[in-house]
Amino acid sequence: MSRWICCPLLLLLLLPLGCEVQAQVENRVVFLPGAFQNVSVSQNETVQAVVSRILPEVAFITLQFHTQHRNATLSYTRMPGRGLSMTAVDSGLLSTLQPGQAFLSLFLSSPDADTVAGTGVILPYSSTDPVPGACNMEFNLDIDPNVYIHYNLYETTIRFAPANLGYERGEPPLACDESTESTTRWRLQYDIYQYFLPENDLSERSLFIGIQAVADIQGMVENGKRVLTLLSSDTSMAVFNSIPGQGVIFSVVVRDPLLNTSASYVPAHTYACSFASTLDGCQTLGKISTKFFFTVAGLAGLFVCFFGHRFFKCELFCMGFSFATFFFFVLITRTTGLDYDICLALSAVIGVVGGVLLVMSWWRFGSVMACIVVVGLMLGFLIASTVLFTPLGDLDLFRRSNAVFWVTFCCIMFIVPLFFVRWPREGNIVTCGIVGAYAVILAVNAYVYTSLSYITLNILKRFLNNNFNAAFTDVPFQAIDYVLITVWVVLGVCGIVLQLYRERSRPFFPPSPYLMWLQERERRKTNVLDPSHHFPPLANRLLARVRQLTKRMEPAGEHTPLLL
Repeated sequence: MSRWICCPLLLLLLLPLGCEVQAQVENRVVFLPGAFQNVSVSQNETVQAVVSRILPEVAFITLQFHTQHRNATLSYTRMPGRGLSMTAVDSGLLSTLQPGQAFLSLFLSSPDADTVAGTGVILPYSSTDPVPGACNMEFNLDIDPNVYIHYNLYETTIRFAPANLGYERGEPPLACDESTESTTRWRLQYDIYQYFLPENDLSERSLFIGIQAVADIQGMVENGKRVLTLLSSDTSMAVFNSIPGQGVIFSVVVRDPLLNTSASYVPAHTYACSFASTLDGCQTLGKISTKFFFTVAGLAGLFVCFFGHRFFKCELFCMGFSFATFFFFVLITRTTGLDYDICLALSAVIGVVGGVLLVMSWWRFGSVMACIVVVGLMLGFLIASTVLFTPLGDLDLFRRSNAVFWVTFCCIMFIVPLFFVRWPREGNIVTCGIVGAYAVILAVNAYVYTSLSYITLNILKRFLNNNFNAAFTDVPFQAIDYVLITVWVVLGVCGIVLQLYRERSRPFFPPSPYLMWLQERERRKTNVLDPSHHFPPLANRLLARVRQLTKRMEPAGEHTPLLL
């Protein structure tokens, strides 16, 4: 944890975190150490950010400014220039201080034709604390304490510049790469933290509350979650799972293990979606096609959960549809560049064919076990996905090796159907309850975000993205997730108990309609007492019906004269 300069005067100056200490006056706003200040920057306006009352013990300070989705420019000079300014939604500048300096000015402006509102804070550090981004060789600033975020559909990547050891005011900085000894910056370590904002909350107020909670080292250590520690010899980047619509704040804390000091980079946030996009933006994440697909799937899952075994053909169709849709969605997406809606529609059509083929295979051949294996694979897939959705899936053993991950996944997936050989009816009913109830959860996710959808979505992303194994798949668990876990358990248990009770006195599985038809036809041939045995064949009956339509029928009646 960072060592703030502890002296009575500083304690008197520092106000509680999140408290506004000065009102913004025209184009000038004053920051005090550790106190958040809300700032509004109008179009074509430059606001002077004044940092005052800097103590002599402070060797450098960072000024960070955060907005929700509009860029703001933070610069050393009134006119922003390359290498002297930072433009981003989470921007920060680090200023080293000269001997006797107690006053500092930086400048805020709006790079676009819009008013920008955000919150900012300055954090002071001593000469023994590491200097974040002081060994920058990649980004524009000479000393860059910022965390850079890039995201796509599958993964979110953060990058940052390496730090250097601290130094006194007026002294030259230490060389970055002349030596790798323990007296150089190569002894520094980097702790990467993430902090999840409340689910389904895209408000600016929620973001600013989160930023204020984790802006400094103490706040991030207490409220955030450390997911990774990098050495100076490692690449200064980390990859995480993208969760569109879920706000996440990332921060890096650089530590000096020798002096037991630390400093914080400027936290950065992302929602893994765009606020500016009118199609699939943060406010309109759910596609109509996705909502329709999973709504129908949820209704079918609810039916299978309570009546799947009783209506065996419907269950087989649903399982075959799910299996074929998932497989061909992966295949079409990886091999073609078609639009998402087209891929989903084609996969659904092929899924219908797959469901019909599974039903017809049972109808024609009557092999229950062959169909039950497919049903067991569905349950095995869900169980394997759930196991690797837990923190177990974030172990380096599974993250760094695709072979280990997929071998483990397939072993779990193929072990489950083995139990169906010994208890086929019970296994089929359990599958109906668990898989059907999860389909209901996916339908709810189409309208209300829940982390439970990532049980299977993480596997889908790993199928579709070759580099997804490097991503951390940790997702937040909040109130709605615990509610939906309860719904999943209740639906699954109720469906299983109801079907076991209702089917206790019935045959294990309904007989094959084709085999029943064959047996009935054979019975009719051999049983002469059966009235149906004397019926002419169907072809003869149809031919007789046609002849009746084309042949004139003689009227029935007496044609001879009546005798007296």
